[in-house]
Amino acid sequence: MDFIHRPTVDIAQDLLGVKLIYESEGITYSGYIVETEAYLGVKDEAAHGFNGKRTPKVESLYQQGGTIYAHSMHRYLLINFVTQSEGIPEGVLIRALQPEDGLDHMIKNRGKDGFEVTNGPGKFTTAMQIPKSIDGTRLNEGRLKIDTTDRKFPRHIHHSPRIGIPHKGVWTEALLRFSVQGNPYVSRMRVKDRINIDATWL
Repeated sequence: MDFIHRPTVDIAQDLLGVKLIYESEGITYSGYIVETEAYLGVKDEAAHGFNGKRTPKVESLYQQGGTIYAHSMHRYLLINFVTQSEGIPEGVLIRALQPEDGLDHMIKNRGKDGFEVTNGPGKFTTAMQIPKSIDGTRLNEGRLKIDTTDRKFPRHIHHSPRIGIPHKGVWTEALLRFSVQGNPYVSRMRVKDRINIDATWL
């Protein structure tokens, strides 16, 4: 997948249905991406690179597209894929997965079952036991990989405002959150909006 020569918004949508794989010690976890958010760098008031902010904590965000930017929020680890050339701090937050391989271990790691296992950006990283040391590494060069061949394609993509970014002017309401419409693993999905998983994919 091209993480350099396309708009971040396009990449965020194209990642829906891609299989994310984490190879832990002796266990391979995987799931299909069902929700993403685009963060548009220096102009985006909700982005960690807004106004060119550059600290050691966000340094990975300034690396070449395809780099993993991992950061902590509360007690959770959040995973982003950097999406532009070096020095341009744009990226895509992976918010939720539909689990595939290693589900029994994910349930044990999360202490939850059902949709709660991976329906949030910190939930799936906990379920897959992804460590913060993944920050700054490159996709498909270490334990965290994506498979763009064995993937699914959304029947419909839902556009909505990103979650948890109040008081950011137009950026609070910007439609930069993308999800597989109706997929029950999407975070904060209302029960009445859930549909059969198979019907959410082409």
